[in-house]
Amino acid sequence: MPTLFTRIIQGELPGRFVWRDEHCVAFLSIQPIRPGHTLVVPRAEIDHWNDMPPELCAHVFEVARGLSQAMRRGFGCEKVGLSIVGLEVRHAHLHLMQLDEPGDMDFARQRKDVPAAEFDGAAETIRTALRELGFAARAQRID
Repeated sequence: MPTLFTRIIQGELPGRFVWRDEHCVAFLSIQPIRPGHTLVVPRAEIDHWNDMPPELCAHVFEVARGLSQAMRRGFGCEKVGLSIVGLEVRHAHLHLMQLDEPGDMDFARQRKDVPAAEFDGAAETIRTALRELGFAARAQRID
């Protein structure tokens, strides 16, 4: 049975994508801790991040690095934190969150009722910053 993330990647379930390439995608978390909380997900269904082949792992982290630059540019945050948890969905993924204080990565602060307009605005902020950074081919409006 496909994972929740595979179903999002295949378009069976909605997702606000900010990045797509042949190896991975990135879309907004449906329960963000901060606006723009983004998940970087390999297309391959791999449960644990350290089981990814080295080339795929390197690619996923390089995409996360580019997205982090875009998030800092777009949201003006001090840093972008990266977290790997993987218990909620058994499909490897990286959480990227804007940080201005240590509590900005506290999963107890996840929001469940985020207005669609807030999601749309955060996604467009990231896409715009990606385009400004030269990632235009990957930052298309694709949701």
